[in-house]
Amino acid sequence: MRKFCLVFIGCCFLLVGCSNNDPDLHIQRVGMLVENEIDTHLWNQKGEAGLEAIKDEFGVRGFIVEEVSTIYDAWEAVDSLVDRGVNLIFGHSSIYGEYFMEIANQYPGVHFVYFNGNYAANNITSLNFNSHAAGFFAGMIASAMSETKQIGIIAAYEWQPEVEGFYEGAKYFDSQIRVHVNYVNNWNSFDAAIETYEKMRKENVDVFYPAGDMYSAEVIQLAEEDGVYTIGFVDDQMDISRESILTSTIQDVDKLYLHIAHKFNDEELSGGIRTYGMQEGFIYLGEYNSKVPQDIVEMVEAHIETYLETNYLPNEN
Repeated sequence: MRKFCLVFIGCCFLLVGCSNNDPDLHIQRVGMLVENEIDTHLWNQKGEAGLEAIKDEFGVRGFIVEEVSTIYDAWEAVDSLVDRGVNLIFGHSSIYGEYFMEIANQYPGVHFVYFNGNYAANNITSLNFNSHAAGFFAGMIASAMSETKQIGIIAAYEWQPEVEGFYEGAKYFDSQIRVHVNYVNNWNSFDAAIETYEKMRKENVDVFYPAGDMYSAEVIQLAEEDGVYTIGFVDDQMDISRESILTSTIQDVDKLYLHIAHKFNDEELSGGIRTYGMQEGFIYLGEYNSKVPQDIVEMVEAHIETYLETNYLPNEN
């Protein structure tokens, strides 16, 4: 993938691809805003992969605007993207919902999409990942694999649906399990996450769920050194540590971006709040570690199959 960087109003624009537009397409060019540098977060990288997939699918140009963290940055970035012919803009964070509510009515020909928020309008769509169920099934595995009966969640925010799901799944499998939960209140709280990990280790936690993409890899590596288990977050993180990772809760951001682009190109994308989870196929569990007993894998998979058929988790029957 070729990238061209332009310094403009304090932001960095990365040009993804150099294809010509098809005049028959409704989608002309696509843009994405990120709060920081694209390579600093796994979440950002999955968004970039989504933009690349859209470029490849439709043969259109894509632009990534880095370090858009204020309403002023957002205004300037959107102005520049629209000047470049962009008519579909992804805000790759929940912060962009409020910003787009101020901006979108000035650009009625542009559709704005962002993640995990309650703001919506005719040309603003919020995409919400409901990872409660994936968290539930990962919690079952964590509970099954804990020898100390102490497992820990290192979450970024209390609102993350996978956190409650993980707790419920762990308790469903073993009502006597103790689930330690701590929120670092920032996706970027690397130091706080490591400090929490060390504290939980002193409390004999032997399975961790680092539910924050900025710090998950580091926690996984520490867990490998300590000979304890982890659950991966956002992506299939098995390659980070085949000793530590039991499975991962995967959020297919890139595939969802391509799905939304198809909806937009077909003129079927309406403003509003859309929710995607395991039922829609954009969230699922990753590869299972061979250390997880086969009977546990089969039990969890049977529960997943039932959930997909009925929309009821095991504790809701």
